[in-house]
Amino acid sequence: MAGSNMTNIIRTTLLLGILTGLMLLIGGVLGGRGGMFLALILSILMNFGTYWYSDKIVLKMYHAQEVTPAESSELYGMVKSLAERASLPMPKVYIVQTPMANAFATGRDPKHAAVAITTGILKILNRNELEGVIAHELAHVKNRDTLISAMAATIAGVITFMASMAQWSLIFGGRDDDGGNIIGILAMAILAPIAAMIIQMAISRSREFGADGTGGTICGKPMELANALTKLENAAGSVRVDVNPSTAHMFIVNPLKGKRLASLFSTHPSTEERVRRLSAMH
Repeated sequence: MAGSNMTNIIRTTLLLGILTGLMLLIGGVLGGRGGMFLALILSILMNFGTYWYSDKIVLKMYHAQEVTPAESSELYGMVKSLAERASLPMPKVYIVQTPMANAFATGRDPKHAAVAITTGILKILNRNELEGVIAHELAHVKNRDTLISAMAATIAGVITFMASMAQWSLIFGGRDDDGGNIIGILAMAILAPIAAMIIQMAISRSREFGADGTGGTICGKPMELANALTKLENAAGSVRVDVNPSTAHMFIVNPLKGKRLASLFSTHPSTEERVRRLSAMH
């Protein structure tokens, strides 16, 4: 398990490095050394903002409401018990009022973590399955996935924005006397967002497998997590939901199932493979 975690850390660091390098490359194509320097500064500022405020932004985006022990003693107690098993500080617990059956975790580190559960998930899972889902989300906290995923999403978002700027520069500022520059900008405008999305997917998918394994160990019932994933997968796409694609990777199952483009570039591995790996733990 330790070797697998180290491999995952190295792989994720490499992919984050590639994302940052891609961002600098776009800056260089658009503005030479000055553009590359500005891209570096923008990357630092965006990741600084992500580190401190990503959890607050996402929770507010989905109108999540914090739950106290008095308001939902069973759910709060479940999270507390699993957090103790995982040797984690007690995270804040949130409820999201939506028929979508899903859950996510956020926060820059275990001391500033939050676990959010939708009202939809409470209606379709039994207690053991819900424990499996919460254990999965706590695994993301334990493995420091919440910060890494937020950073990847931020950098990928900036790359997409810069690619959009490149497209507009072709329309309003492209230089006809420099065909090579125009071709380079056009290539970046088209390929950079695709590359950023693929890298973000690779980070997210490997992290989901890791959280499933760690979550199964935390709750001690990997098959209950597997059953929960199957139920959530079957429920996904059955209700109309308003989900920002940039946050789709945070949820335990893909909330955009059924939307063709989102399904093509899914941030989650197949549920069948996740269930197979959890079954092997049993």
